Amino acid sequence: MPMSHADLSHHVYIIECCDGTLYTGYARNVEERVKTHNEGKGAKYTRGRRPVRLLYSENCASRSAALRREQEIKAKPRAAKLSLIRESGKQGL
Repeated sequence: MPMSHADLSHHVYIIECCDGTLYTGYARNVEERVKTHNEGKGAKYTRGRRPVRLLYSENCASRSAALRREQEIKAKPRAAKLSLIRESGKQGL
């Protein structure tokens, strides 16, 4: 199956775990990564906190830019992450 342009991009994402906590990560394909988290094969942090739901995704120009942005978002307090999600237009928070 050929890769689409979207499969070649780099993303930072925020998911909400079933206990209300937020997890920030990096992925090439966000939908597949969220599916992996929900199958219990994702990050150790999310394995016991399923199901998760995608709240935010941001496209980055390169892998290194995405990893830098991931660390920047992870360093933010919860309120700042929720503000970022709200500003992106995602409803429900």
